[in-house]
Amino acid sequence: MEQLGPFVVGITFFICIAVVIISLSNNRLKKKMIEMGHVDENAIKLFGKSMNYQFNSLKWGLILFFGGLGLIIISLFPDHLHDTPMPFGIEIIMISLGFLTYYFLMRNKKEI
Repeated sequence: MEQLGPFVVGITFFICIAVVIISLSNNRLKKKMIEMGHVDENAIKLFGKSMNYQFNSLKWGLILFFGGLGLIIISLFPDHLHDTPMPFGIEIIMISLGFLTYYFLMRNKKEI
C-alpha cells in the first residue's frame, strides 16, 4: 500500500496537466476559427453547447460530494478491513451514485 501513493499522485498529476493542455488548445482553436471567419450560425450553436459549464459544475460537484461521502464511510470501518479491497468497492459505488444522481437530475430537467 505504501508504494501505491506515489503512483496515484503521479497519474493524477499527469491527468491534470493533460486536462489543462486540452482545454487551452480547444480554446485557442475556437479563437482562431472565430478570427478567421470560419464560423456560421451552426458553429455558434455548437460552441454554445460545448461552453455550457453550468451543468458541468453540478456534475463534478455531485461526484466529489459522493466521493467524499464514500471516504467518510470508509473511515468508519475497523482498521483490519482497510487491507481488503472493500474500501475500493465502497468508493467506486459512491462515485457511481454521484454519476447516477447527475444523470437522473439531467433527465428530469430535459423532460420539463
